Amino acid sequence: MYPHGVPGVLRFSLLTLCVKGVTVWSRKRIGFAGVGAVTGIAAVLVGLWATAAPAAPATAAPVTAAPATAARAAAKAQVAATVQDAAAVTATSAVAAGPIVALGDSYTAGEMLPLDLTARPLGCTRSTKAYPVLVASALNAPLVDAACGGAGVQYMTGSQPTNLGTNAPQLNALAPDDSVVMLTLSGDDIGFWSTLDTCMELSVTNLFGSPCERHFTSDGTDQLAARVTAETEKITSVLAAIRARAPRARILVIGYPDLFPQRGGCWPAVPITNGDIAYLRSTELLLNAMLAGDAMAAGATFVDTYTPTIGHDICQSPSVKDVEGLVPTSLAYPFHPNARGQAIMAAAVLAALRG
Repeated sequence: MYPHGVPGVLRFSLLTLCVKGVTVWSRKRIGFAGVGAVTGIAAVLVGLWATAAPAAPATAAPVTAAPATAARAAAKAQVAATVQDAAAVTATSAVAAGPIVALGDSYTAGEMLPLDLTARPLGCTRSTKAYPVLVASALNAPLVDAACGGAGVQYMTGSQPTNLGTNAPQLNALAPDDSVVMLTLSGDDIGFWSTLDTCMELSVTNLFGSPCERHFTSDGTDQLAARVTAETEKITSVLAAIRARAPRARILVIGYPDLFPQRGGCWPAVPITNGDIAYLRSTELLLNAMLAGDAMAAGATFVDTYTPTIGHDICQSPSVKDVEGLVPTSLAYPFHPNARGQAIMAAAVLAALRG
């Protein structure tokens, strides 16, 4: 990372692994070198934003249903009704009596859906279509968005450096008059990206087995499960700190949506073996269960975004998936919710606030 103000240009590289002419793994890298960093990254961000559908005014638009199943059509109706009923939430509770605050990682920030070019720092990759923006818009409430891509627990109380500026400690965004605090956190702490990289790299060593699971359990202990367990106390501390700084706020812990198919996989499009897809799915369920348990213990509300996105995982067609795979088919970061997924998450939050 180059310090703020140091000239440079955006450098992009793509690493690809092929087996007999078939792409089975790919990684994008972005860095800076040379001169003109600010101009270069601004041009790239504007280009990314311009390729997205024009952003609507600050309203939570109903989700476009995938033509795949009647169930998805019903889900669309439910989402639309939930968003339209947001006025009832405001009228029947004090939920929007003060600012709404968004904390957490890239699943909260939105990560390029498209980028919010007014947000600072730009390196947090916040989006105008992220679920906190949709929720705040539906409730006609001011939003304080402190979320940042790559954030872990340490950045709740410490500053987070990014390629484009430094994000202040996220808990600093809280105030006594906040009405709602939304948090999605833990994926980066348990090594989400490095785990996916490992699973993709190992897939070619045993296409019909579970080489990634074998790797993470080789010493007789499930390392990923251990990381989730270790995260429990950290999230408990974060929730206590939120309560201390925003005593009047309703605290919502928003879980992670369904990333992995319930059966099988989609190698080589997402080069993770079927056996390891099942292993990663069980790890995600464990992570969501940990977040739900911590939320309950802290008197917060856990928002389940996994259930409403089952069947809309990384292996589905572009018209069905709510979470993008290795090579996104819409303007979203790999292995992150797309605009439809973020809208589903927003609908779940609004339903929780109404309940």
